[in-house]
Amino acid sequence: MEFALAVGSFGVGAGEFASMGILPNVARGLFVTEPQAGHMISAYALGVVVGAPVIAVLSARMARRTLLLWLMAVFAAANAASALANGYAMLIGFRFLAGLPHGAFFGVAFLVAAGMAEPNRRAQAVGRVMLGLTLATLLGSPLATWLGQILGWRLAFAAVGAIGALSALLIFAFMPLDQARPGASPLRELGALRRKQVWLTLAIPAIGLGGMFSVYSYVASTLTELTGFAPAFVPVALVLFGIGMNVGNVVGSRLADRALMPTIGGMLVWVIVVMALYSLTAANTWLVSLSIFLIGCTFAICPAIQTRLMDVAGEAQTLAAALNHSAFNIANALGAWLGGVAVAGGLGWAATGWVGVILAIAGLAIFLVSWGLERADKRQPEGAAVAG
Repeated sequence: MEFALAVGSFGVGAGEFASMGILPNVARGLFVTEPQAGHMISAYALGVVVGAPVIAVLSARMARRTLLLWLMAVFAAANAASALANGYAMLIGFRFLAGLPHGAFFGVAFLVAAGMAEPNRRAQAVGRVMLGLTLATLLGSPLATWLGQILGWRLAFAAVGAIGALSALLIFAFMPLDQARPGASPLRELGALRRKQVWLTLAIPAIGLGGMFSVYSYVASTLTELTGFAPAFVPVALVLFGIGMNVGNVVGSRLADRALMPTIGGMLVWVIVVMALYSLTAANTWLVSLSIFLIGCTFAICPAIQTRLMDVAGEAQTLAAALNHSAFNIANALGAWLGGVAVAGGLGWAATGWVGVILAIAGLAIFLVSWGLERADKRQPEGAAVAG
């Protein structure tokens, strides 16, 4: 069953990242500028941010198998419709629809996988489903980009839709029937928003991981303008980043099962170090390549954050898990924006790494506040602790 969920994770990841690779092809095909075509990426991200909490709350009384099937069906249909879009406005609308199931699918898939695992192996179960996403950055996105460049951007979206349909079929075939959780309701899911530890945990990736997206958004320009690489090397650098994500996912999930909070704190320190290393080595061909791989490894924090949310969300598991992907999209927007501000302000391409350092320090501060409050609550007499 984890394989069926990982296939869906692969399809969703490929759909999200492939749009970036086929952007010029879409612009030419629809006779718009590349900045205009880029709005389809923003529309997808907006769909993720909106869809994750709304779907999690409205589907509270739905069995998880049924919900996953609907989410994959909508994802497959929206990508197929994107392939058939006959105009710019229509494509923007379909990309928004394609983003709606994103966060809710990951949130529910992680909960299902963790729920079937032993208590001390939850993060590894999350990591196995997340492996589909990390493989999508390594294989799925480049493949979809290649299809889009060689055979047309419409085929790229059609291929992503086909993967979504395959995942729905696998979930239907291999995931056992289940029932809605007793007492589940939209109000109970919204109860997650009353827990300070949920907000603090979501703030850690939303701010602390913005640097990964700051670097990733401008890595092509950094390598060609500052390092001196030929444009043909940029895909190789992205492969290095993808390899790092896969390594980080596997290692991080194992570390999280052994020591959850130390893993989160330690990885934030790691982010600070590798972001600084990237800025210091951006002009050196070999060292910057190593730095890109190491930045990919910071993905190791993701299974730990997802598992932490399961611990602090109480009965509102679905909403908290889905909101994690809204948090990562906030990190994406924040990191890319601040990186652009730094470059436009004349600080140079390497400044994107220093942006990451500052954001990771802020994320580490939030983590320390969260951990400190939790330890203080545990020291209070029974019944006196504040719900968190």
